[in-house]
Amino acid sequence: MTSQYIILLIFGTVLYFVVTDESVAAAFYYAVRLIRSKVDYRIWWLKNDPSNPIVKHLIYRRNLKLAKELKAKIDKHYEENK
Repeated sequence: MTSQYIILLIFGTVLYFVVTDESVAAAFYYAVRLIRSKVDYRIWWLKNDPSNPIVKHLIYRRNLKLAKELKAKIDKHYEENK
């Protein structure tokens, strides 16, 4: 037997239990939601982890842009009040 038939047999058995028993279907649904939330968490953490050098660079660029805008607003405010 090849591995494809073994995987097909496993999925067929799981599908049979999901279709025939409502509690197994609910457990399968919650297990899939749990796995998806764990994957989404990992992806979010990779995109927003401050120890990631790419994220550090993006944060630095965003803060540098904000600092330039704030500096321009402060300078404009001081010129208007002179």
